[in-house]
Formats: sequence, C-alpha cells, structure tokens
Amino acid sequence: MDILSTIESKLPSLSKGQKRIGQYILDEFDKAAFMTAAAIGKAVQVSESTVVRFASELGYQGYPQMQKVLQEMLLNRLTNVQRIESEHIRLSEENVLALTLADDAERIRQTRELIDHKNFDAAVDAISNARKIFVLGVRSSSALAGFLAYYLRYIFDDIKLITSASTSVILEELVRMGPQDVLISISFPRYCRGVLQAQEYAKDIGACTIALTDSGSSPLALHADHLLVAKSDIISLVESLAAPMSVINAIIAALANKNRQKITQVLNKLEDLWDAYDIYEKFDE
Repeated sequence: MDILSTIESKLPSLSKGQKRIGQYILDEFDKAAFMTAAAIGKAVQVSESTVVRFASELGYQGYPQMQKVLQEMLLNRLTNVQRIESEHIRLSEENVLALTLADDAERIRQTRELIDHKNFDAAVDAISNARKIFVLGVRSSSALAGFLAYYLRYIFDDIKLITSASTSVILEELVRMGPQDVLISISFPRYCRGVLQAQEYAKDIGACTIALTDSGSSPLALHADHLLVAKSDIISLVESLAAPMSVINAIIAALANKNRQKITQVLNKLEDLWDAYDIYEKFDE
C-alpha cells in the first residue's frame, strides 16, 4: 500500500486537524511532497506540531521520513510542468545557488553511504575483462553515457555508445552483442522503456549487465549483474547528475589504475599526435 492509500484508509479515524492535512496531501500531493511541515500547517491552518504528529500517526519516525516517501513516490508520476511548479515552491524563499549546491553535496554524501563497494569492484573487473563495452544512456542520461564512453576509449579498443531513445534503434545497436560483452545501462526516473528492454535482452543472451540508477527498487535492478546506486532526485526541469557523475569518475579512475600500462602507452601516442597536428593551443610560459 502506497502512502496515498494509507492516508485514505486512515482518514476517517484522524482528528479534525489531521484530516485537513491528509486531504490536502491527497489533493495536492505533487506540491505537498516538497513543502515543509510548517508550510503545510499554514496551508491548512494547523500547527507545525500537528503535521509532525500526523506523520507519526501514519507510522513514520517523523515528518522528514514521510516527506521522503512522498517524494520517491512522485518521481515517476510528475510531468515536467509539475516538477517546475514543485521546485518553485521549494526555492521561492531560498538562495537558489546555495541550496542547489547543498542539495548536490547531500546527494553525493548519500551515494557514498549507499553504493555497494563489492558491486563497484565487480563492475570494474567486468568492464576490464569485456571483449566489447556497450554504454547506454538516453535523454538526460545521454550526457553521462557520452562522458563515460569518451574516457573508456582512452583505455579500451571497442566501445559502443548508444544514446537513441528509440527502442528499435537501441536493440539494433545491440545485435552484435555476445556473452563476452558488457552493457552499462544508465537511467533515472522517469525510466526509459527502451533502456529496460535493452538490459533484459543483454541478460537473456548472457552478456554482463551493469546498471547505474537511483535505487535498488529501480526497474534496472531486476536485470543487473552489478548494481551501482547514485542519488539523482528529479524535482525541477533540471535533474541532479552530480552523484551519478561522481560514480562515473570513480569508475574511470579505477579502470585507469587497473590498466595503467595500457593507458600510458595510448596517452603517450596521443600526446605526440596532438603536438604534431597542433590540436591544442600552446602558451609560452
């Protein structure tokens, strides 16, 4: 039973003030999920402590826990317009720059606590030993996929980057995948169906599947040999990709360290090539 169903079932037994809170959340859940306890109390004309007791009545340890559950439930439901409206409520009286930086720092902190180090090490080993590496990320996740694929090409010979949102195109790009290959899938709410189907296909043919996503309850986790969790809340039009990017940086660093001799040879050749063809601007010291 989700939180909205719980509120509906408990509504008749609540006090008059708590009923107003419950009804407000049911009616305006897309906004309420991002409001403070004080703001909800003001909206329905009850005290902040009444809102806190309401959360306890539902079985939560406090208002922040209830709010987190509401926000997680909304990740796959909100349209872009609803996200912008919700973010406007949250940021209307705050310093946008400071709050955004603080939010990103908190997501990285949470990711550091949540990510499974054994899964991370296993994913790095699987990538190192793969015959071919497929990197899949569409829509906003295509930026992450492109960044990862760019640096993987410094280390490995056979990298396939897939950023099309078309399921048919994605599957066509995977037609040469085999059991010795690795698929790295990157997706966050709202999860793209084509990415999920590609991961299921890769799993069916025996390829190793690595998923970078937001939680263990993500649909990507179902077909992932190695699950890498990075917090990425989608509240406004802009997704927070700070934590996923940090995990990708760690993957690249670990692979570079594991393949130090190979990457040194490649970079030495590239430096000669860049110098010979004046690829980069030179400045006199």
